[in-house]
Amino acid sequence: MQEVLDKIEPMSEKIKLLFRHRSMEMGGVEKVMLSILNNLDKEKFDMTVCLNIDQGELRNEFPDHVRKVFLTRGKEDFSEHTIIRKIQLIRRRLRLKQVQKNPVIADQLLGEEYDAEIAMTYGDFAAVLHSTNKNSKKIGWFHSEINLPKLQPLVPGILKQFPKFDQMVYCSQKIRDMMHQYYPDLNYPQEAVIINAIPVEEIKRKADEHIGDLPPGPVFISIGRLHSRKGYHKLIEAHMRLIREGFNHSVLVVGDGEELQNLKAQIAAVQVEDTFILAGNKMNPYPYVKHADYFILPSESEAWPLVIAEALILQKPVIATRTGDIPAMIRDGLTGCLINYNVDEMYNVMKRFLTDPAFTEQIRKNLADVEEQFDNRKIFSEIEKMILNLVKK
Repeated sequence: MQEVLDKIEPMSEKIKLLFRHRSMEMGGVEKVMLSILNNLDKEKFDMTVCLNIDQGELRNEFPDHVRKVFLTRGKEDFSEHTIIRKIQLIRRRLRLKQVQKNPVIADQLLGEEYDAEIAMTYGDFAAVLHSTNKNSKKIGWFHSEINLPKLQPLVPGILKQFPKFDQMVYCSQKIRDMMHQYYPDLNYPQEAVIINAIPVEEIKRKADEHIGDLPPGPVFISIGRLHSRKGYHKLIEAHMRLIREGFNHSVLVVGDGEELQNLKAQIAAVQVEDTFILAGNKMNPYPYVKHADYFILPSESEAWPLVIAEALILQKPVIATRTGDIPAMIRDGLTGCLINYNVDEMYNVMKRFLTDPAFTEQIRKNLADVEEQFDNRKIFSEIEKMILNLVKK
């Protein structure tokens, strides 16, 4: 019996992965991270997430086998008393500055070392690179177009951080190509292009959840963080022009963010409060997409947006800007329409959707087999292979 036992190789220890991220507000990067955590082989990987702030609609959505650690509490756990809440916010700000200056605090809280540490976006680069664990492999995920004007103040810092990683992952080929186009002499680490995975069956299942009535139709829906680069200020203008010309429709935007008050003010100023609806975040946005007529993404900048794939899976004719890898996701005029970041083009295509039902019906028919372009098994296999190869070096 002992001879048999001696021939059996002991099971190798799991590879320990640490994911670093700011918080868990509803967004594409957060969904990507959750998708990875849910689908990496838990028999191979021991996974921990360290949040700077335990905040956001998705903060309790981690799978049971993933350990969650946070450096500070989120606003959800703060007092409703105004003065106490302000004190709590100040304390949190000071705590985060303290951790930033002294990474040992985070490492002591985690209480163990990891084989690989992963920054899910450039905002997490510093936390991973400043880790006191010098033996871990450092992996960065990059989702941004490097030439985006509002990113430029951060670009020098990002460029200094890039060469310090062992591996950089781009969510689209265009994002990688743009980096090399603008900064060909940068000392790049090992690189991989891995597109975002799409949980097709989960999307279809969640889309059947019951919701209340949508605004008066036809309805254009958009999902995104209320940020200036998302183009909602331009969408309001295009919508207003259509309404004033008698093309009745509604726009429903699911999301929240720092532009909320500015967008509310613009909506009020052009008097479209009844037809341009800011619906806030929804834990399950899919039924809203399913029951809307069309999907629109008016962004100035995107990489490989999950929301486009989600809308295609739910058979929605899509209008989206030519940015990032969106032109690779949509066949212009066949599975949707591509536009430039321009109010006139937005207006013209929305008008066509409202006045040419044969055109939009043909788009819906063309979407019948769209699921075939999303191969999740291949994507997660690529991520696992990338991590295993890196750690075993």
